[in-house]
Amino acid sequence: MKTEQITIEGRECRTDSCENAEVLLIQAADTGSLEHMDKLTAELDKRTGRPYMLVSFAVNKWNDELSPWEAPAVFGKDGFGGRAEETLAFIRQRLLPYIRENYPGCQDMPVIIGGYSLAALFSLWAVYKCDLFSACAAASPSVWFPHWPEFIKDKKPFSVCIYLSLGDKEEKVKNPVMSAVGNNIRCLYDTLDNDGIRCTLEWNEGNHFKDVSIRCAQAFAWCINTLIL
Repeated sequence: MKTEQITIEGRECRTDSCENAEVLLIQAADTGSLEHMDKLTAELDKRTGRPYMLVSFAVNKWNDELSPWEAPAVFGKDGFGGRAEETLAFIRQRLLPYIRENYPGCQDMPVIIGGYSLAALFSLWAVYKCDLFSACAAASPSVWFPHWPEFIKDKKPFSVCIYLSLGDKEEKVKNPVMSAVGNNIRCLYDTLDNDGIRCTLEWNEGNHFKDVSIRCAQAFAWCINTLIL
């Protein structure tokens, strides 16, 4: 595994690449998480024998840059700025062109977008918005987000396979907005399945903050193994 720290259009990024990679993984991470990708790749290597390239890019304002539209705070004081369009534009116009130009062999690779929590919601939203991504690895996605069910209604994602997961305690929170996550993810899975999308919904033990790296690895590995038969 070769690891590099790079900067793309002023944004800190990290690449973890296997020799002869077959698939390109894209994920958003908060600025501190870039240092902890070693655990994710170690867990991912246990779950797939396929060589891959993982590109992680730093997000400075998590609630703003990954939320698809503006929404009031549902915990704490910070609301959501609705700047996901800008982040998707960075991926499409800056990150992917840079990777394809500077890393030989990446030009024709299938691309999997994924992440955790709000980054997973962003990834799901992105596969409804454009056809760049062959698969989506959504680990514990924030599908409690206001108006998410309305957004996906009568829409079909461009991706051919989608992984969903949730902790079995996540829907048991007292917050009435966030407690909708369980019903929303079940409805999302049923909708995807009815639309003929290759999908799975995995329930993990624990709350939203347990085994984050393992859950992300499970998500990406399922997508890799499903996409590349």
